Amino acid sequence: MTEPLSFVHPSADSPWGTYISQVDRVIPYLGHLARWADTLKRPKRALIVDIPIELDNGEVTHFEGYRVQHNLSRGPGKGGVRYHPDVTLEEVMALAAWMSIKNAAVNLPYGGAKGGIRVDPKKLSHKELERMTRRYTSEIGIIIGPQQDIPAPDVNTNPQIMAWMMDTYSMNTGSTATGVVTGKPIHLGGSLGRVKATGRGVFVTGREAARRLGMELEGARVAVQGFGNVGSSAAELFAQAGAKIVAAQDHTGTIYNDNGFDIADITAHVKATGGVGGFQGAEAMGNEEFWDVRCDILIPAALEGQITAERARRLKARLVLEGANGPTVPTADDILADRGVLVVPDVICNAGGVTVSYFEWVQDFSSFFWTEDEINVRLDKIMIGALKKIWDTADRHKITLRTATFAVACERILTAREERGLYP
Repeated sequence: MTEPLSFVHPSADSPWGTYISQVDRVIPYLGHLARWADTLKRPKRALIVDIPIELDNGEVTHFEGYRVQHNLSRGPGKGGVRYHPDVTLEEVMALAAWMSIKNAAVNLPYGGAKGGIRVDPKKLSHKELERMTRRYTSEIGIIIGPQQDIPAPDVNTNPQIMAWMMDTYSMNTGSTATGVVTGKPIHLGGSLGRVKATGRGVFVTGREAARRLGMELEGARVAVQGFGNVGSSAAELFAQAGAKIVAAQDHTGTIYNDNGFDIADITAHVKATGGVGGFQGAEAMGNEEFWDVRCDILIPAALEGQITAERARRLKARLVLEGANGPTVPTADDILADRGVLVVPDVICNAGGVTVSYFEWVQDFSSFFWTEDEINVRLDKIMIGALKKIWDTADRHKITLRTATFAVACERILTAREERGLYP
């Protein structure tokens, strides 16, 4: 019997605790591969780094940084880097593990990895942010690389931060290595379609799910939590399909309009002010009231652990599309299943971002770039094909889409592990 990890102490609803319970649920469907299941419960490698920088005022301060590689059986690590004051080793481990599942679910040749720094980036100047990013990249440089582990943007990181990471790694290795990160600016080997890819994946999987439920998108009521890159892109595509975005929530507040927002107006407002709060085309409401809004589709696209058991009992939606990673705790999952609410899980729903990151990586290696139309067609084909296999698995075993996604992904990961064998 393998001992549990000594360096994290998860609770049932914490990120790693949530992930472990998701793995435990899938073990009965793994057949002879179940003997390898403990592989999924332990990260291959976890690096904790100190990031000292000199602030603009001459003071020296230190930040705590992480890079976790969960599983590399199917290929190099792939996963974002987040800058957030609440980042912990446990959270980064869970996010890396979900990346392993996500990459395998859409059959990308990657393992799962994730990184993070405990920092509020809004409190740093542009130059301080650059110095911190470059020092972090140098510290994790011993385990990242175009064939080892490829970071990407996540919460509070963007193409500029990826450009600094790529440049720092390239300076340290002595050659321009565009393939070391994805989500870069177009001029530095970035891919067309990458910025909206995660939101597009949420829309494509949501459209397929709605079709299976017999739900018309024309006139459907949509509530979006988190109006950043993912939430806003998904909202825009649903609005184009005829749906009404009736509620939105982010760190600046919660807004509601029974007739739906004008997407162009709210997008301009968010760009100008940094959030949905104060938008004139809607009324403000209490943050907790968001979970009581009458809607057909709910898109949690903010942080993990948002749909608790208590909120799951109140939700009015028939369909939940997980734009964020780990937004639903396990107890809430069971309540939603009992209530007949269909949840399209994060590990397939938001996999559009990593899929186009894969396209970017392939384009960087070949130095041959595709048009945005080519990218969107390939993305849609991969997402729809992956979802179909997952749905077939769910129907065959009479299990939720989340457990089915884990069943498909874990089978692929553990088959690779078994075929590679143990070295030495």
